[in-house]
Amino acid sequence: MRMRRLLEALILPPSSVLVLILGGTALRRRLPRTGRTLQIVGLLWLWLAATPFVAGTLLRTLQDDPPLPASGPLPQADAIVVLSAAADRIGAEYGGPVAGAMTMQRLRYGAALQRRTGLPILVSGGRPGSNMPSMAELMARALRDEFQVPVRWLEERSYNTAQNAEFSAEILVKAGARRILLVSTAWHLPRAAESFQRHGIEVVPAPTAFRGPPYENYRSLLPHWAALRDTGYAMHEWFGRVYYALFA
Repeated sequence: MRMRRLLEALILPPSSVLVLILGGTALRRRLPRTGRTLQIVGLLWLWLAATPFVAGTLLRTLQDDPPLPASGPLPQADAIVVLSAAADRIGAEYGGPVAGAMTMQRLRYGAALQRRTGLPILVSGGRPGSNMPSMAELMARALRDEFQVPVRWLEERSYNTAQNAEFSAEILVKAGARRILLVSTAWHLPRAAESFQRHGIEVVPAPTAFRGPPYENYRSLLPHWAALRDTGYAMHEWFGRVYYALFA
């Protein structure tokens, strides 16, 4: 697990940029042409990875599932499962940790589905840090207090997508829930759905927060910090898909 995380950290930007540039600098005296090439590749990769066009293109390659109908009947299911993302660990204005922005996107859609279907909700996520509530607890608070939606089950042991599926499936099977509406970010949902299916849960994908067209105007080709973050999200997700396919 630690080796996987280290390898991923080195492959994802900005670490991969630094590896290329520092490696090229170290080779400049002994192999000047190779060193210069690595430096140029590093700078070019930094530019590309930081553009909304590249980030958006990579994220859209991960969005395999179409959205559910915005109105009218929804597919039959026994429960709704909402997966956690990150927490706002400080939450000073709320007096303590709260669900982060991406998690709140998922909760908002989960709440909307619950109002339309009346299905029970399971929220999934372990502790984001020591001496902190679990993500499931933070999510349940948000659903109850901010969306006025009840929560039936809390899965509080998981620390990654595979564990989300494993530990949630234990709760669902015990409750007799075999078919779920699974809520997550559109580019993350396919890997999550496959993980749940491995544990005998039938999944109806309920994606949210879709990435739009990668090119809007010339600014889509200019570097931006948010695009570098999104490229990191996309590469993390592709790394996860490859890892799960090989070792899960």
